[in-house]
Amino acid sequence: MRKTMQSVAAAGAVAIVAATGAPALGQSTSDEIAKYREALQDGNPAELWEARGEAMWKTPRGPAKVSFERCDLGLGPGVVKGAYAQLPRYFPDAKRVMDLETRLVWCMVNQQGMTEAAARKTVFGNGSEKRSDLEALAAYVASQSQGVAMNVPIDEPHVHDMYRLGEKMFYYRGGTHDFACATCHGDDGRRIRLQDLPNLTKTEGAQKAYTTWPAYRVSQGELRTFQWRLNDCFRQQRFPELEYGSDASIALTAYLAGRANGAAYDGPAIKR
Repeated sequence: MRKTMQSVAAAGAVAIVAATGAPALGQSTSDEIAKYREALQDGNPAELWEARGEAMWKTPRGPAKVSFERCDLGLGPGVVKGAYAQLPRYFPDAKRVMDLETRLVWCMVNQQGMTEAAARKTVFGNGSEKRSDLEALAAYVASQSQGVAMNVPIDEPHVHDMYRLGEKMFYYRGGTHDFACATCHGDDGRRIRLQDLPNLTKTEGAQKAYTTWPAYRVSQGELRTFQWRLNDCFRQQRFPELEYGSDASIALTAYLAGRANGAAYDGPAIKR
């Protein structure tokens, strides 16, 4: 599947170049990349993850043999419509702020009877060799918020504290390269290879970036969640690996998701 999708992507790129010709004088490379993404969007392979996630959501699983239809993502047991647009949020039953992936793990452990190790066995997939249930579940739940305005409750005291911590982390410089999140995402016009880097210090940039995750990565042949996105950013900053579902990851997510408030969710998207 991965090789097939990469071949489709390459063919799509060639087709776009053939159809549009070389970029006109003054036309940026990013405009051509945008056309490429738009051409692929109608056949976004993320739909395969969404379908698998929907089946898992409705199927009794784990030692307790219960489905996720008992899992409360903040809008009531089993309610997925609009839930992703209001995460992260504080959950009294868990006594902590959680993002989507962390909440799914909590439901797997506390309702389906899985061990923490089993629930977290494969958080990130790797082609047909290693498929991630969490990525598929996240794709399904997120897809049910398409068109819903982001409304993360950043005024709630627990979420507010996480938001402020995430803001500090965003600007914190460290590691062997003295990098911060803001090093790459704090100015306009930055790019790594052919990838434009959104300026997350601006509302427009934060909204456009956050509302398209989870996303299918053409270059990897995989759907990736926002936890993966943060993990990969830490790797590129040469920071220690970000622990999956840690307070640090949720704080950063709360900050970036909160800055996206007001924008319609538009994922899962497709990216390079």
